[in-house]
Amino acid sequence: MKHPITEAIRIQTERTNQMEHSAPLFLTSSFCFDNAEEMRAAFADESDDNIYSRFSNPNVQEFTDKMVALEGAEAGYATASGMSAVFASFMTFLKKGDHLLVCNSIFGSTQTVIKKYLPNYGIGYTYVSADKPEEWEAAVKPNTKMIYLETPTNPGLALVDLAFVNTIAKKYNLLLNVDNCFATPVCQRPIDFGADLVIHSATKWLDGQGRVLGGVVVGKKELINDIYLFCRSTGPALSPFNAWILSKSLETLDVRMERHASNALKIAETLQEHPAIATLRYPFLPSHPQHHIAIKQMKNGGGIVCFDLKGGLESGRKFLDRLQMLSLTANLGDTRSIASHPASTTHAKLTEEERLATGITPGLIRISAGLEHVDDILNDIVQALG
Repeated sequence: MKHPITEAIRIQTERTNQMEHSAPLFLTSSFCFDNAEEMRAAFADESDDNIYSRFSNPNVQEFTDKMVALEGAEAGYATASGMSAVFASFMTFLKKGDHLLVCNSIFGSTQTVIKKYLPNYGIGYTYVSADKPEEWEAAVKPNTKMIYLETPTNPGLALVDLAFVNTIAKKYNLLLNVDNCFATPVCQRPIDFGADLVIHSATKWLDGQGRVLGGVVVGKKELINDIYLFCRSTGPALSPFNAWILSKSLETLDVRMERHASNALKIAETLQEHPAIATLRYPFLPSHPQHHIAIKQMKNGGGIVCFDLKGGLESGRKFLDRLQMLSLTANLGDTRSIASHPASTTHAKLTEEERLATGITPGLIRISAGLEHVDDILNDIVQALG
């Protein structure tokens, strides 16, 4: 069996009769059959023939197969965006009367889905603190069906002990659903610690150049089949072109993440004593309050650094305005370094109380370390700090 990094480079689902070295694009809405029996067998799920690109396409399958290999999963399904992957994982397995146990520090749009839309379907939820493991088991109810979490969390970089949470999930027969977007599978594989489902916004590190949207869910075969059936009918399809881009991006994911992580670590080490910064977090810094979890379940600390500026909201805005090179954009995981201010952007729709409960202070800054020379990244950040 080949190493997952090799599989991410060498897996190729389909070629034309030209025997391309690089996978061709299959920009077609549907696929033809030679005869009626072949068509019948495809629609009866008796063959692996492609039917319609809303739910089966060679480019999408190649990207999915690579993600399955990287995460050590049994199967996977790709979607149009990370949020469509999250929503599909909820709606496939949760029904009226069910209860969701959620880590309180998660992406803002996921918060909105859980708080605003899941209750419309009669699905309840309880939030627990990422850094307070004693809350997790106490929050399980008789109707709890799933645990959902991110680690490291967005944007505060709190860590959740996956092995610990898995013991709770298995004890109460709950699905363990993990968003692994911040770490990527070359840094952390939640399935190795018991996760049933793993979700990615492929828009971020997996693409790595800020070009396309995409999402993916991988996990146990029977669970992914249920997600496939939900998505086949509801239609959050990943386009073949986007899948082709993402598949090519995975070929460099390992080497890119090494550079992102080394740049992030250097940024964190340099800035941790800066007088303008009240607190700074990076998982592989010994000062991180959950450093022991990071070194247990992560290969490196990832490409995100966050710090809390003295002076709060106004200091955060001034810092962004002083930056000369770093991009101000609603994304992360790019070749170009990005700075964002979660309190006024990605998590602005939360109340101040909700933000503070998840570690989002008014002066919190999130840095996505790019692939530029680290000295140039640091020079821009330091001059903006004043």
